Amino acid sequence: MTGRDLAMSRRRLFAGAGLIGSSALAQRKSRGGAIWSAEYTARKGSVSLAMFRKRIGAPKAGETPMPVLFLVHGSSISARPSFDLTVPGHGDYSVMNTFAAYGFDVWTMDHENYGRSSQTSGNSDIASGVEDLKAGVELVAHETGRPKVHLCGESSGALRAGAYAMTQPDRVDRLVFCAFTYKGENSPTLTERAKQLDYYRTHNRRLRDRAMIRSIFTRDKAGTTDQALAEYLADQELKFGDQVPTGTYLDMTAHLPLVDPAKVLGPVLLVRGEYDGIATVDDLSDFYKLLPNGDRQFAILPGMAHSVVLGLNRKLFWHTMNAFLTLPATEKIS
Repeated sequence: MTGRDLAMSRRRLFAGAGLIGSSALAQRKSRGGAIWSAEYTARKGSVSLAMFRKRIGAPKAGETPMPVLFLVHGSSISARPSFDLTVPGHGDYSVMNTFAAYGFDVWTMDHENYGRSSQTSGNSDIASGVEDLKAGVELVAHETGRPKVHLCGESSGALRAGAYAMTQPDRVDRLVFCAFTYKGENSPTLTERAKQLDYYRTHNRRLRDRAMIRSIFTRDKAGTTDQALAEYLADQELKFGDQVPTGTYLDMTAHLPLVDPAKVLGPVLLVRGEYDGIATVDDLSDFYKLLPNGDRQFAILPGMAHSVVLGLNRKLFWHTMNAFLTLPATEKIS
């Protein structure tokens, strides 16, 4: 990747309403000042990848870089509705705002064929997502001066993050896998999804309408998510159309395992909602036991289903991830 590819093609303060780039929330006071935000574009060949950033205060030359947190979205919802959402009258769901307030330089990205990124003829499978992350993390390193990032992915975003970590270990600090699946054995969600396997193999797009978005928050355990969030999320996401790529669904129903735990070298936090139907505790335990780094944790969050990011008890997730990302350094044992 050239320096020209890394160059930011656009950069401006968010000023829109609705999603949490709104002017009021962008000015929310926190530790050390207001939350500053900007947009960037990374390049993957001819593909443009929309990127978003939040931190306390605008970057200044010569400052000590903040720790970087890079958030990776899943199969059905793009970056900002996943990680930067506030529902009017129903609360703040923004992981970006929360972790900017904690002192992180927080980034996220629309993968190819999602949100504001390029629309192509591809199916945006996990391998494509890894290439997206290569481009995005290089831009982040260029802009922040931090050679390593913390990665947090949810659902297929966790698979993207894990597959990236296998190929680019020198770019990864700590890893947080939410709603992750290893082999997918005995998964109610994947068993149901596999009924459409022939369709995923022959089509690069699938329907993602309002009913499908609602189902994300009801299929495992109704009541774990505010229904107002599902409706508002659909309002934001359907601005990009009612079709999304099939690649991650194909990978998760036909190609698991996609992440080899023995090749994930950094510290790992596995986060599972109590009622998540995408992976069983046994499936995740098998993955956890094979991780080579002794710095690892497995957290099951009560009252949560598939999406720990958008659940009613999301503050449990914020606390758990922040505690993991801010663990003190350990002394080396000879």
